[in-house]
Amino acid sequence: MKKYDFVLVGAGLYNGTFAYLARQAGKRCLVVEKREHLGGNVYCAEIEGIDVHRYGAHIFHTSDREVWDFVNSLAEFNRYTNSPVANYHGEMYNMPFNMNTFSKMWQISTPAQAKAKIEEQRAGIVGEPKNLEEQAIRLVGRDIYEKLVKGYTEKQWGRDCKDLPAFIIKRLPVRYTYDNNYFNDLYQGIPIGSYNVIVEKLFEGCDVEMGVDYLEKKAYYDSLGERVVYSGMIDAYFQYRFGKLEYRSLRFETELLDEENYQGVAVVNYTDRETPYTRVIEHKHFQFGTQPKTVITREYPVAWEEGMEPYYPVNDEKNQALYQRYAQLAEQEEKVLFGGRLGAYQYYDMDKVIRAAMEAARKELGV
Repeated sequence: MKKYDFVLVGAGLYNGTFAYLARQAGKRCLVVEKREHLGGNVYCAEIEGIDVHRYGAHIFHTSDREVWDFVNSLAEFNRYTNSPVANYHGEMYNMPFNMNTFSKMWQISTPAQAKAKIEEQRAGIVGEPKNLEEQAIRLVGRDIYEKLVKGYTEKQWGRDCKDLPAFIIKRLPVRYTYDNNYFNDLYQGIPIGSYNVIVEKLFEGCDVEMGVDYLEKKAYYDSLGERVVYSGMIDAYFQYRFGKLEYRSLRFETELLDEENYQGVAVVNYTDRETPYTRVIEHKHFQFGTQPKTVITREYPVAWEEGMEPYYPVNDEKNQALYQRYAQLAEQEEKVLFGGRLGAYQYYDMDKVIRAAMEAARKELGV
């Protein structure tokens, strides 16, 4: 009989949800986390009474009623609606692309005019789009592509849009209504008191070790538990046997400003190529804050290197083929369950992470 039923590697939402359901079923859990805090990328730090999203903006949105009820059982959510703004050389445009965007871009006022303008501008792309640039123009026309897609995307991926595969943007949200709500989901908001309130409840009753690398003491931690739930990098688990999967990473520059309101909205995307960061987050607006000071974070995309935090899987054909080889190895690991953003090499929204963890836990626990 081992000391724990589950050793959970990583303390993000996937393992948090799994641990919560396992604890409810009376299971003993040990959490092993490389960072010095729980919560993974949803962790928040408090500065001057403002909840600061340490690893980029996290806005909870879902149409999954069970997931929404689950997170609301852990914390009360406010009514925050994501309505980012795009800044192109000082010109401000509403996101997602909607009638407010089109009206500003082309001085028009009706959906019919907007549709005609986009139709006219995409006419030059014939046949199957060969790259991301052609795909984007096909979807939204050349003006919107040039001002609001091209520069942002090239910064995000570190390469020219003509060198990026078309499938990266299968769709771009286009609305012929004056609606600035970025998401189409039924439910949306930010937990009052920050995501830390949810995270603390998810891991309640677990033993926790922070600041430790599971892979450095793998045999020891494996000996403690009947099963391992691994949410780290799948290629690292297998010591990069087939080579390294590619990621994009982020660098954050956070600043406390002695002013009440810096940009008037939580998120501003900088869509020109010349501005080195992709967006500026003003954290107080997530909670409708009225503090006398404000905290902003500039977000810089960077090429991932070993030792950095991997944020976005590069889901092109080459990397997907490599991941499939690791996934086949993972299936042979009888004691280990792989999941989460890094374990599944997949970019997940938060609700999808929770849903995946719920399903894995129920299957594992037989409930």
